[in-house]
Amino acid sequence: MFEIQNTFSFNKDKLTKGTEYDYVTRTSQNQGILQETGFVNQNNLNKAGCWSLGLLQMDFFYRERPWYAGQFVRKVIPKIELEKSSILFFTVLLNKQKKDLLSGLVRDVDKTFLNAKIQLPIKDGEINFAFIENFIAELEAERIAELEAYLVATNLKDYTLTKEEQKALDDFANEQFEFDEFNYKSIFNKILQGRRLTKENQISGDIPFVMAGVTNTGVVNYISNPVASFPKNSITIDIFGNTFYRDYDFGAGDDTGVYWNDEKEYSKEMMLFLTTSMKRSIFSKFNFGKKLRSSQSLNFKMKLPTKNNQPNYELMETFISAIQKLVIKDVVLYADEKINATKRVVEEDIRS
Repeated sequence: MFEIQNTFSFNKDKLTKGTEYDYVTRTSQNQGILQETGFVNQNNLNKAGCWSLGLLQMDFFYRERPWYAGQFVRKVIPKIELEKSSILFFTVLLNKQKKDLLSGLVRDVDKTFLNAKIQLPIKDGEINFAFIENFIAELEAERIAELEAYLVATNLKDYTLTKEEQKALDDFANEQFEFDEFNYKSIFNKILQGRRLTKENQISGDIPFVMAGVTNTGVVNYISNPVASFPKNSITIDIFGNTFYRDYDFGAGDDTGVYWNDEKEYSKEMMLFLTTSMKRSIFSKFNFGKKLRSSQSLNFKMKLPTKNNQPNYELMETFISAIQKLVIKDVVLYADEKINATKRVVEEDIRS
């Protein structure tokens, strides 16, 4: 069903100005896209309509645009024509191979992938694409309904910007923010590493357990073990530099550092700003060959907006609130469009 091929790779210093193409690397963030680029050359250009496979965390991402590749990226090409809904289905199936791919050697990736087996619905001995498309459509309808209920319950359907929020966006766009650097330990009075807990020793429960990785924001299981517990409103950074905000109590493995402050009350919006700033401060600095421990990060510096030589937390809060509304606006409009489309289909079915 698939071919797996090497990609002709190059470093990002070869990229050109433009946004016509994606530059895809082994990162698991942003669908594997490090940045956009203009035309570089024809030989290195990969066609749309396939999956990229980053060999760091073995994530499959479908490529809807022509793309260039960084190092350690494969491309997976379907041998059959797929509809958009089928693409979503097969993307999930491909990513189920992640565990087997990670457990082997990188040099054996092609062999492991080609020998893998997947289960598909069939009808009359052929792949039942109609079932797949209907299945995806039903899932989408369910999720849209859940999203609509969530937006109403959390009052997130209000995406109108306040004057302060609009000013924060304008000032940022016009480079009016004043930034300075602050080390991690000046922002967080608690910086601790998680504790080792192997998969074999994990007991099923309701405590989210975080380990290194980006899939499901690093939550690998729900446990009941009496491991070190960390409070909600914390930030985690794993050994590869993957950074996430946690708004719930959780446990963490020894490959994950946890950052919080139990003396200062940071709002969720403030913590989200700090999360992004920390992520930027360590971007691309850690990997399998150079792993991060929280004890190393005490004097790492992040850039924050300032007022009177101190972090301007009020501005951070306002800015993130504005960003959330901009994002939510698109989500609300998308949900409304999908709901209205579903209603139209139902009404047409009733009339017919």
